[in-house]
Amino acid sequence: MTNMAETMEMHGRSPGVVLRSLVIGLTAFLTVVDLFATQAILPSLTRHYNVSPAEMGFAVNASTLGMAIAGLVVGFLSPHIDRRLGILLSLVLLAIPTTLLASAPDLTMFAILRVAQGLCMASAFALTLAYLGEQCSSMDAGSAFAAYITGNVASNLVGRLVSAAVADTLGLASNFYFFALLNLSGAVLVYFTVARVKPMHAMPTTQSPFAATIRHWRNPALRSAFAIGFCILFAFIGTFTFVNFVLVRAPLSLGRMDLGLVYFVFAPAVVTTLFAGRAAARFGTRPAIWGALSVAALGLPLMLSSRLPEVLAGMVLVGVGTFFAQACATAFVGQAAADNRGVASGTYLACYFLGGLIGSAVLGGLFDSFGWIACIAGVGVALALAALLTARLTLKTSAATPVEVALM
Repeated sequence: MTNMAETMEMHGRSPGVVLRSLVIGLTAFLTVVDLFATQAILPSLTRHYNVSPAEMGFAVNASTLGMAIAGLVVGFLSPHIDRRLGILLSLVLLAIPTTLLASAPDLTMFAILRVAQGLCMASAFALTLAYLGEQCSSMDAGSAFAAYITGNVASNLVGRLVSAAVADTLGLASNFYFFALLNLSGAVLVYFTVARVKPMHAMPTTQSPFAATIRHWRNPALRSAFAIGFCILFAFIGTFTFVNFVLVRAPLSLGRMDLGLVYFVFAPAVVTTLFAGRAAARFGTRPAIWGALSVAALGLPLMLSSRLPEVLAGMVLVGVGTFFAQACATAFVGQAAADNRGVASGTYLACYFLGGLIGSAVLGGLFDSFGWIACIAGVGVALALAALLTARLTLKTSAATPVEVALM
């Protein structure tokens, strides 16, 4: 098969462009497909381990802790890591905790294995973004990152559908074995498509990673962007983790397979997220994020309905809004960081995924203690806070760099 680097040179030949986009999108899909797929079987896992929804939700989302840690570490060490080898090892190692989840004896071990999954997923994720940024020309970067974005968003939809279907047909254990095979398939794909290249040093490393991190945190705009990322996944996790329990209870009372099919609500986001970069360029980052957060907020009251069509409509709006806002915020980080962009992106991803972990704990507690209305209110507070922080997203100087977007 033509490797990914070679296909990137076929700018004028549509078959090459299509092949490259398919390879990039599929690589993204196979890298993060484990992240949210388990949410489709949350009620079944809750019964299996005989725990509360909040406890199970926190264990499943413990993967975000691993992703936060790996985001920082890879951001710091990225200039010294061989891209191809790093991505390969991450995907091969990812299959190990995925397989062990099939026989996790208790919730503690389940959570530990999810953290390990997060470490591997985020490492492959960040290194693939670095590879694309280095191997794509500035003219071609947009389509390459768009393909990667689409693969990430599609993993939210297809991963949940596949997880529900496999668990419903073959049982919970078979679900994890199947996803371990997907992880190994990703490694095989990378082996044959990613060229052997050395990391590119776009600028001299005059600062230590720690000094660069402190400098980024002193930038009010970057600090606000980091907090916005935290709020976005806080809201996303709170919505799409605990809505599963609402959907299987009366009056909606969906079955396991029906619960998987519900996640076609992510299909519109696959399309709309591709326009985030254009919207930010045309209207500005702040209006684009405000508009996206408003769309997400409009979906919250619909999700309190006892009628399935209205709940699904609310889920569509929250998905479209949060994915769109995430794309705009991540792109802003790449523009606002004058140097050491790898460290800035790693810090953003760490805050983003930490928001998911804390969101699952805080909103899970609200859900268990006070119900779905309280959980939705907590999501609304997170969206409102993100909207307030967006007012501080201003660029002192323009940076003509490729947009590097990393999605859920």
